Amino acid sequence: MAEQSIRFDDGAAYERVMGRWSQLAGDVFLAWLSPADGLRWLDVGCGNGAFTELIARRCAPATLHGIDPSEGQLAFARQRPWEHPAQFQQGDAMSLPWPADAFDIAVMALVTVFVPVPARGVAEMVRVVRPGGTVAAYMWDMLGGGFPMEAMKVELRALGVTPPLPPSVDASRLDVIRALWTGAALEDVATTEIAVERVFADFADFWAGQMSASIAPTIAGMSAGDVARLQAALRARFPADDAGRITCSARANAVKGRVADPD
Repeated sequence: MAEQSIRFDDGAAYERVMGRWSQLAGDVFLAWLSPADGLRWLDVGCGNGAFTELIARRCAPATLHGIDPSEGQLAFARQRPWEHPAQFQQGDAMSLPWPADAFDIAVMALVTVFVPVPARGVAEMVRVVRPGGTVAAYMWDMLGGGFPMEAMKVELRALGVTPPLPPSVDASRLDVIRALWTGAALEDVATTEIAVERVFADFADFWAGQMSASIAPTIAGMSAGDVARLQAALRARFPADDAGRITCSARANAVKGRVADPD
């Protein structure tokens, strides 16, 4: 099977597959950050606004900006029911279009592995956050089995099929994320693990929820027989309860640090 890139251009599709997962982990992440109200927020790699919406609902931001390379994702984000005004623009995490000290807090939610040079993305967040402000992120532990679709990937590999990995997948490891933050001269760097569960109504709901941007094109290229074998393997891994529901777990690594005061 030809190698495929991972693209996130469909905001509605992302919402069905990853939006709920992002908010489940994001709830725990925001509780861990425990930010004050009235801050100037930047959500880097905001995608379709799943996590940005949590910020608006929970953190009473003074201002809220999101940036993402996909205009399709941003179009979905702009249509969400915003409790606080949010502004979105297309752009690159490694070249943020804001001056120094423009924000009190900058976050990356499920983004670090998709930044071609993660250290540059972190450095840009540090640049646009004021001294004393916060730079933080969370990312699925993709190399440690924490990805919500990890079981799907294991079963695909058993069939001789290997879905693509993000370009900077090492930046999902807790030690690598910590090193990125300390390497950017952030102070009071702290990390934590976030464990979440999601309940699906039945196997059809679970199967639809597995069709991430890295997996759906792979499934589309498989034979009907291999798809049937894959579904049987997943049914065995995730037996339904008496009501037909399926529970799946995931784990993310999170990091935060404080921008140093100037010398």
